[in-house]
Amino acid sequence: MRLVAWNCNGALHRKFEALLALEPDIAVISECADPEVLGRKCSLPAFSAPPVWTGGNRNRGLAVFFFNESRGCVHGRFRTDLQWVAPVEVHAPRRFNLLAVLAHTFGLRKAEPGPVNEALAFYRQFLTGEDAVLAGDFNHNVIWDKRGWAGNHRDTVDALDGCGLVSAYHAVTGEPQGEEGMATIYWRDRRKDGPTYHIDYIFIPRTWAARPFDLRVESFENWVGEGLSDHVPLVLDIPNG
Repeated sequence: MRLVAWNCNGALHRKFEALLALEPDIAVISECADPEVLGRKCSLPAFSAPPVWTGGNRNRGLAVFFFNESRGCVHGRFRTDLQWVAPVEVHAPRRFNLLAVLAHTFGLRKAEPGPVNEALAFYRQFLTGEDAVLAGDFNHNVIWDKRGWAGNHRDTVDALDGCGLVSAYHAVTGEPQGEEGMATIYWRDRRKDGPTYHIDYIFIPRTWAARPFDLRVESFENWVGEGLSDHVPLVLDIPNG
């Protein structure tokens, strides 16, 4: 099973070819238009199940797309006020619960818990009842943490650890949080030598991480350098069984 997480920075109708070249089974796409809007701008690819989409702006929301033999649907307890965190029940090619994330702070102070931490509390049973994955743009890193802040990224990582989930990137590389050698966003000027950060993540069950799997961060040259987005995709490969 291949899962791709990418903030496409809008205009996905012009970028589907690049996404499909990654051959995803499941794609978590941030800053993505409502599929109905996309369908008016391009010929949509063949989905294997209806897409899941959420957001307040029909041009910049959060989408989960299914390809090949994958199947899934939105979870019945979806909290619409937490619209940037979408709970999805994945039925194939393997069964697990997926929490898709596009973290917006909505002007919250860093001392206040954001929607991701609120969602982790609300969806705890969803995350612990069976295998679970979190994927998307978390817009955060421990390098920005401050003592006493309720919105620290370390708190999110620790909460997920308590649910038995680990960052796939950090499991593969062995790098500590905050010392990532590969960026996922080339911020502001989109230059390789400009401000770069690691703010996109895929968290997987610790039991999955104990078995062979692959996580790669796509290259600057093929994505940012080609003008596709300021973010590069994360690509996770996990055995189906």
